[in-house]
Amino acid sequence: MKMVSASKLRRAQDAIQRMRPYASKLKEILENLSSSLDSSEGVFSKQREIKNVLFVVINSNRGLCGAFNSNTIKLTTSIINEKYKSQKAAGGIHILTIGKKASDYFRKSSYNLVSSHNEVNDHLKFDTVSPIAEKIMADFAAGKYDHVEVVYNQFKNAAVQIITSEQFLPVAAQQGTKGEVRVKSVDYIFEPSKQEIVKDLIPKSLKIQLFKAVLDSNASEHGARMTAMHKATDNASEMLKALKLSYNKARQAAITGEILEIVGGAAALEG
Repeated sequence: MKMVSASKLRRAQDAIQRMRPYASKLKEILENLSSSLDSSEGVFSKQREIKNVLFVVINSNRGLCGAFNSNTIKLTTSIINEKYKSQKAAGGIHILTIGKKASDYFRKSSYNLVSSHNEVNDHLKFDTVSPIAEKIMADFAAGKYDHVEVVYNQFKNAAVQIITSEQFLPVAAQQGTKGEVRVKSVDYIFEPSKQEIVKDLIPKSLKIQLFKAVLDSNASEHGARMTAMHKATDNASEMLKALKLSYNKARQAAITGEILEIVGGAAALEG
């Protein structure tokens, strides 16, 4: 299992490393653009009173990968209990899952599981993630949700995965170190028009951000499973050594007991 995960990790790592620069630059443009829009132009930037919150929880369909799956679930429940207590009490917390482990947990819990998309991990491509992002954006625009957060494991390396929660909607403007809105003085030239660019660019960027999160989670899963299987192999080897030592001690004690019985019997016959 370690070898299989190692081979899959290489492909998953290459995919997320190629995606990150593009997604990062597109997000920067999106944040700069959103900060200059008014409420009528930026439907996905509209700040509303938070009554209904959607959490998009991304993890895997399979286990045997250490704390990979439990970490996303723990962070989600922790954020809900600490940050959205009133919304939880009012029934305003909604969960969308990508990954069977999260689906199984939230289906059995008291949270409102909106939908599950376990097929994404089996067919990991942009075309399978794009409809999910489109549905989330449509529900936000319709006022069904006032805030959307994505919880996933961000890939750093094979041994380290950073559990992350990011605001997906509304699109947040760039902020400075003290939390104030920071607008970069970028002189964009809009062609054909600002309205058409906003209409096309923001949905595309949001789809890319969700796809990047899924790719991050996929690479993190293989890294976590490879590490977990390596530790399991080491633990099994140590256990095997300990059992072998115990067996040899028991065997030696039995042989010694038999020798003592033979010697005692011979001494009794001679007497």
